[in-house]
Amino acid sequence: MSFYERAVRPALFRMNGGDAEAVHERTLRVLARLPRARRAYSPPGARRTVFGVDFPNPVGLAAGMDKDGRALGAWPRLGFGFVEVGTVTQHAQPGNDRPRLFRLPQYEAVVNRMGFNNAGADALAARLRALGPLPVPLGISLGKSKVTPLTGAVEDYVHSFRQLYGLGSYFAVNVSSPNTPGLRELQDKEHLSALLGALRAEALSLGGPVPILVKVAPDLTDAALGDLLDVCLGVGVAGLIATNTTVERPGVSTTEAGGLSGRPLAPRALEVVRFVAKESGLPVVGVGGITRPDDAQRMLEAGAALVQLYTGFIFHGPRLVRGAVAATRSMT
Repeated sequence: MSFYERAVRPALFRMNGGDAEAVHERTLRVLARLPRARRAYSPPGARRTVFGVDFPNPVGLAAGMDKDGRALGAWPRLGFGFVEVGTVTQHAQPGNDRPRLFRLPQYEAVVNRMGFNNAGADALAARLRALGPLPVPLGISLGKSKVTPLTGAVEDYVHSFRQLYGLGSYFAVNVSSPNTPGLRELQDKEHLSALLGALRAEALSLGGPVPILVKVAPDLTDAALGDLLDVCLGVGVAGLIATNTTVERPGVSTTEAGGLSGRPLAPRALEVVRFVAKESGLPVVGVGGITRPDDAQRMLEAGAALVQLYTGFIFHGPRLVRGAVAATRSMT
């Protein structure tokens, strides 16, 4: 058991009366004060190039941990080979009512119904310009503002993309969060085709293509995933992120609504990664249920080119990051 698991995690989980979101905010403030990383963690055999981007190692921080990029200087120090900020929306928004983040330690899981709380795309763009380049690739996750109806979703995403163009190594289109009403309807063929087509056209008008990935829900049927992949292949996206959180509760007893992440999601996340990698041939970022280094290895065996951590990092800390890098080094 690491020092983090033995001493730091119990202290964090007790802090602020066990309020998970308050602890999250406090942790971000501490990390934001750390000296900025100047180099990436890249042991021999870890580096790889995916959708034209050079990654010093294949283990990244998933979106949601640092939505507004407040601690971007710290994540490479902890071993992450890339970082994804967001999900960011056109309009700044507070998200859903609190409490909205719940740890389930007995399952190594988290339920959240955050609702894309963030300071907005304009604020994130200003922060990234002031920060300057990182030693690792930066992904930017885009979502729809809650106040924007589905009929205005395309322009909502395009506005954020326009403001952030040139600041990210890739963009992730989040149409799969369960916590914004109606958002998952954007995974339907007609909506998704219009959205992705508009983003590609905007990129061309701004200076040229940039890798665009689509983040998919684990709750889609194979048929629905197939339809989604048809759109992605037709439009020419660079890759897929599989998966987002689930509204299902596999083996978990809780009354809290929201998206479930962590260890119980692992079997379904692997199934989706295996399916989309095989059916599309596109690069896949595997995320969901990685709580042990060998979980990352299994993701790559299922067809993922890269992996991301979030809930596993909460429960196991920095040792999981470097352990996952070590487990995937030979899988080039």
